[in-house]
Amino acid sequence: MSTAAELETLYSKGKSRKVLAIFSIIIVLFLTAVVSVSIGAGSPGFDEAFNVIMHRLFSSLNFDPGSTVTQIIIVDLRLPRIALAIIAGAGLAASGAVMQGVLRNPLVSSYILGISSAAGFGAALAIVFQVGILAQYANYVTVVNAFFFSFLAMMLVLGIASIRGISSETVILAGVAVGFLFSALLSLIQFLAPEHEAVRSVVFWLLGSFQKASWDSVLITLPVVVFCIILMLKQSWDLNVMSLGEDVATSLGVNSKRVLLVSMILGTLATSTIISFTGVIGFICLISPHLARMIIGSDHRFLLPCCTVIGACLLLASDTVARTVMPPVEFPVGIITSLLGVPFFIYILLSRRRQSWG
Repeated sequence: MSTAAELETLYSKGKSRKVLAIFSIIIVLFLTAVVSVSIGAGSPGFDEAFNVIMHRLFSSLNFDPGSTVTQIIIVDLRLPRIALAIIAGAGLAASGAVMQGVLRNPLVSSYILGISSAAGFGAALAIVFQVGILAQYANYVTVVNAFFFSFLAMMLVLGIASIRGISSETVILAGVAVGFLFSALLSLIQFLAPEHEAVRSVVFWLLGSFQKASWDSVLITLPVVVFCIILMLKQSWDLNVMSLGEDVATSLGVNSKRVLLVSMILGTLATSTIISFTGVIGFICLISPHLARMIIGSDHRFLLPCCTVIGACLLLASDTVARTVMPPVEFPVGIITSLLGVPFFIYILLSRRRQSWG
C-alpha cells in the first residue's frame, strides 16, 4: 500500500509540474503578444495600443481611442497578424507532434510528407497562370489552390500507402515520393513562368509571411485549427499506446490504422488551412514537439497542449523579429524560423551522439 501511495504521490507531483510548465509558457506567450503589439515600424507605444484595444472592447469606459491612423495600425494590421501567428504556430506545432507520434518518427513534418510542396504547387499555379479551383473568386484563388493541392497530396500519400498496407513506413515513403513529384512540378512552373515578378511572388509565398493577415483569415483558420486540436487531444491515449508499436497497440485494443488515418487527416487539415493563408513556414512543426518533450516528456495528454503553446510563442516571436529587425524592410518569417531551426537540430544531433558515446 505504501508503494502504491508513493507512486500516486509522485504521479501527482509530476502532473502538477507539467501543468505549471504549460501555464508558464502561456504567460510567456502573453508577454510576447504584448511586446509584439507595441513595437514595429510606425507602431504606437504600449500605452496607446492598450487604450485603443480597451476602447474597442469597452467603448462605454473612458479610454482614449487614439487617432484614426493608430486605430488602423493596431486593430486592422497588428492584432490580426498577432492572432494569425498564434493560431498558425499552435496548429503547425500540434500537427507536427501528432504526425511524429503516430508515425513514431521525430523527423516527420509537412515537408517530408509532401504537403508543403503540394501547397506551393497550387499557389504557383494561381500566381503565375491564374489557374485554380474557384478561379472566379480572384481574392482567394491562391488560398483555395494551396489548400486543395496540399490536401490532395495527403490523399495521394494515404492511397499509395494503402496499396501495400498502411503503416508508418509506407506513409513516410509515399510522402517522400509525392513531395518530390510536387517539387518537380513547382520547379517546372517557375521555369515556364513568363514574368520574373511572378517567380519572385512564388518564392516569397514559399518563404511564408503574415503581411496579408486579416480578420477574415483569422475567422477562417481559428475554428478549423481549434476543431483539429480538440480531436487530436481526444486521441492522446491512443497516441501514447501507438508509441509502443502497432503490434502492442493492436493487442491493447487500439485500432492502429484508424488512429493513423484520423491523425494524418487532422494534421493535414490544420496544416493545409494555415499554410494556404500564410505560405510555407518551416521548422515550427519540428522544433515545437522536441522542445515540449524536453520540458514535459512524451505523454500526449500534456505534450499536445504544451506543444501548441510553444509553437504559438515561437512563431509570434519569429514574426515580431522578422518585421522589426531591419525596418522598414520585412523579412519572410520562414527565414527566421529556419535560422532558429537549423542550429537547434544540430544541437539535438550532437547532444544525442555525445549521450550514445557516453
